[in-house]
Amino acid sequence: MLRFGELNRQMPELTQATLTKDLRRLESFHLINRKVYPEVPPRVEYSLTEMGLKLLPVLKELEIWGAEFKKHSKQQKNTPTQSIL
Repeated sequence: MLRFGELNRQMPELTQATLTKDLRRLESFHLINRKVYPEVPPRVEYSLTEMGLKLLPVLKELEIWGAEFKKHSKQQKNTPTQSIL
């Protein structure tokens, strides 16, 4: 389980509004659970649902592919291209 503040710190490039919107969307797809505790100030925790957990291997493979693609793209920028015209 992660609290909103923890998620926000792990993704500092996102605004709070964007993170909130994205979390609500993931919740609407039943990929995460949102648990609100009746406290002041409110405490909210997020966790993956069973379907969200099943998505983790796919996301890991996508992360690996993205890193390889990034490396490949950098290599292509450093390789002179020949014009076919």
